[in-house]
Amino acid sequence: MKLKLDIDPDIVAMMAAEIAAGERAVTAAMREAGTGLKTAWRLQITGAGLGPRLANSIRSQNFPRSGESLDAAALVWSKAPVIVGGHDTGPLIRSKNGFWLAIPLPAAGKSLRGGRITPGEWERRRGLRLRFVYRRTGPSLLVAEGRLNTKGQAVVSRSKTGRGKVTAPIFLLVPQVKLPKRLDLARDADRALDSVPGLIVANWVERQMTPFGVT
Repeated sequence: MKLKLDIDPDIVAMMAAEIAAGERAVTAAMREAGTGLKTAWRLQITGAGLGPRLANSIRSQNFPRSGESLDAAALVWSKAPVIVGGHDTGPLIRSKNGFWLAIPLPAAGKSLRGGRITPGEWERRRGLRLRFVYRRTGPSLLVAEGRLNTKGQAVVSRSKTGRGKVTAPIFLLVPQVKLPKRLDLARDADRALDSVPGLIVANWVERQMTPFGVT
C-alpha cells in the first residue's frame, strides 16, 4: 500500500495566520494586564492617603516596545521603590548607628531639601543648641530654649528680659519605628497575573470575529 501526502498551501497560510493572531492576542493581553496593574497600584496608593505624586511614580512598559510577539511581556514598577516598598512591607526601621531615631515635632519645621529635617540641619538653620532630655516613660526628647513664632516653630529669642522664652520639644527620640503596612501590591499583581489567560483568549476570539461570523 502506498500513501501519498500532499500539503495544501492553504493549510500553511492558515497556520501562519493563526500564529499571527496569537501574537496579536498575547501582545494585547499583556498590554491590558500591565495597564490594569499600573492603575490598580496607583489607586491603592492614593486610597492609602499617600498622595498622587507617589501614585504617579508607578510606571509600566510593554515588550516588545513595537510589534507583536508570542513572548510579549509587561513590566510595572515604581520610580520611588524604597518609599513604595516600605509602605508595602511595613518594615522595622532602626538607626544606622544603633542610637536614636530623631522624629521632628511641629516646632522643628521642614527641611530645606524637602521631607524631614535632621537635628544637625535644625541647629545650623536656627542657631540654637539642642539639649537631650531623658524620660523614663515615653520617648526621650531633644529640646531647645527659644520662642515660638507664628508658625509654631522654635526660633532664637531676641528678648533681653526672657519674655516669651520657652523650652520647646523639637525632636522625639526613639530606638526604632515600625512603619505600618498600608499597601498590598502582591494582591493586585496576583490578580493581574491570573487575568492573563482569559485576556489572551478574549483577544484571540475577538480578532477572529467578523460581522458575519467566525473567519
